[in-house]
Amino acid sequence: MFSSPAQAQSSSLFGAPDNRPALTILDSWTYLQPDPPKQIRMHDPITVIVSESSQVVTEADLQRRKRSNSDVLLKNWLEFDGLSLKKAPQAGGDPQATLNITNQTQAQADLETAAVIKFTLTAEVVDIRPNGNLVIEAHKKIRNNNEIWEQSLSGVIRPQDVLPNNTVLSDKIMELSIDKRETGHIRDSYKRGWFTRWLDTYKPF
Repeated sequence: MFSSPAQAQSSSLFGAPDNRPALTILDSWTYLQPDPPKQIRMHDPITVIVSESSQVVTEADLQRRKRSNSDVLLKNWLEFDGLSLKKAPQAGGDPQATLNITNQTQAQADLETAAVIKFTLTAEVVDIRPNGNLVIEAHKKIRNNNEIWEQSLSGVIRPQDVLPNNTVLSDKIMELSIDKRETGHIRDSYKRGWFTRWLDTYKPF
């Protein structure tokens, strides 16, 4: 009699790969195999969803006090003799003077700023790095009569961060750089004038 060779027992609940029971999902009539990840190539478009917010709160308090005392004694008076100077006797009064100077400065400043940027921009893959990361750039310009809106964006993304709908979120972008500009009458209505900028820069008062 011949006996079959002994086989080691597998620790898997499903047994050996060749003897595992068929999974229901593989036998289902409605199961659809997911699409493989899209291969991104040079110059392919990728939609960037920008949602950035920042908030800065700063408080500063300055107190400074300076005091100086001086005693001055004038030994000789001077007077002009033509174009030269010569000693002159003191006519009267005390030639000694005492100075007391006290300088006190106190300043307090509070600053709170908040900004939110939200827009959607389609970028182009301009380079693929050796590690597979994608370098993207996007530029957009809208002109409406005298109003001009310009938006630019650049950064580096990983291919796996691109969603199935071919979009990527701005918080997934490395080396992110966003440039957003506005020119025209609307911008002129709320931008600071030159005198206000001078006051904010040099603070003369």
